[in-house]
Amino acid sequence: MNKKIIALIITIVVIVVGIGFWFISSNSKEESSNNSNTNTSENQNSNETQEENTNDNQNIAIIYFSATGNTKKVAEYIKNATNGDLFEIVPKEKYMDNDLNYGNDNSRANKEQNDSNARPEIENKINVESYDVIYLGYPIWWGDVPKIILTFLDNHNLNDKTVIPFCTSGSTGISGSLSTLKNYNKNINWIDGKRFDSETSQNEVENWVHGLDY
Repeated sequence: MNKKIIALIITIVVIVVGIGFWFISSNSKEESSNNSNTNTSENQNSNETQEENTNDNQNIAIIYFSATGNTKKVAEYIKNATNGDLFEIVPKEKYMDNDLNYGNDNSRANKEQNDSNARPEIENKINVESYDVIYLGYPIWWGDVPKIILTFLDNHNLNDKTVIPFCTSGSTGISGSLSTLKNYNKNINWIDGKRFDSETSQNEVENWVHGLDY
């Protein structure tokens, strides 16, 4: 085989190899472009979902009673996590330190908690009609809900609404108060809530809120 034929064969091989590399490179760029478009589409869908969730939050209310400020703090954390509307249950007769003296059988809170008919008056009006989801907060008093929470339930129609209780206490859990609430109005869609304490962080509350399914 002479040198011209060998040179021709080498030239043909180089051309074939070059065409092969060009074909592979072209396909790779096309796949990269397709992946980029797919990721963009997924990001757009994610943003749309987040916008929908934000719109849903307009139907959320956070309603709470707080005598010492612990429940108020948690309620404000929930507002930050949900972008819902915040309302305080304000007693017509404010609770003073002596009223909350657990060691005094004659203290106001002791008398109320021991009286099944006690319904402390609420000073302010809260319109719940436009809300589908309500977070209901309170401190634990003697293992149960303060009677002013029952006053609130008496004065507002929460039937068929989703209500998520949350409470604050030094050690007592939420189960006893949750049982009271479920039995008091069985027409409400009660979601099992959570107990927090005075050291609860905003991050802890937000993790709980974002983990709820309702």
